Amino acid sequence: MKDLNGKVAVITGGASGLGKAFAHKFGAAGMKLALADVEIPVLEETVADLRSNGIEVIGIPCDVSKAESVKNLYESVLSEFDEVHLLCLNAGVASGGPIVESSLEEWNWVLGVNLYGIIHGLDTFLPELVKQNEGHVVMTASIAGHTSFANMASYNASKHATVTIAETLFAEMKEAGSDVGVSCLCPGFVSTNIFTSDRNKPEKMQTTLTEPPSQEEVTQREAALEWLRANALQPSFVADLVHDAVVEKKFWIFTEESHTHAVKARHSEIQERRDPTAERIIEEL
Repeated sequence: MKDLNGKVAVITGGASGLGKAFAHKFGAAGMKLALADVEIPVLEETVADLRSNGIEVIGIPCDVSKAESVKNLYESVLSEFDEVHLLCLNAGVASGGPIVESSLEEWNWVLGVNLYGIIHGLDTFLPELVKQNEGHVVMTASIAGHTSFANMASYNASKHATVTIAETLFAEMKEAGSDVGVSCLCPGFVSTNIFTSDRNKPEKMQTTLTEPPSQEEVTQREAALEWLRANALQPSFVADLVHDAVVEKKFWIFTEESHTHAVKARHSEIQERRDPTAERIIEEL
């Protein structure tokens, strides 16, 4: 979409992090915004902030893991704006730990938000975009959608799935001759709250924790967060890349060229039938 002014953007996970940065960028481009998030107080603050900058925006509480909640989002957007042009499926959470120690509740939570959030968004909004033969879908994947870091199985699985869904949708839109664009965002480390996703776990999961984290786990977590604060990209930088991809109708959005070596290395291992390389998520730790 070359001209964004006056068009409508729906952004899931829009209250903070990348979603908030997308909102500021697309709002500055003249788009009307519908932000969806489970963190209602933060959502209200972000909406107020955007409105103070003259941006037309609404905030809708939404749990993307639930189909009915996303359908309510859709109805609220059409009721307010009558149409949708840009769909940013961005809501995401992260959870870590060895597979052998991962509970079904953890798997369901991560896949519910990261994977079914994408599925529910496409199921609900895509027919409208296809019908009007105009618009763009941005799916937030990750460099973890191209690699397989240890101790992040549910997150890795959700992001690998997002990449292939995006590739499939791109192929289908091209085959159909549709003007609906598709972009797959594969960021590395960005300064967001994703590594404190536990704050948004369902209440039943909050109360079923049997043991507090060990001192070693606490130390590792603090070291990771400190590394992120010092080295992670700013969300506004990523938002600039996403904006340009939408305007220029580009599919792949990688935030750092250095990540391409990991992608090439993985495909080389596959082609040469070599065992996967064991990589730490943050090699400096």
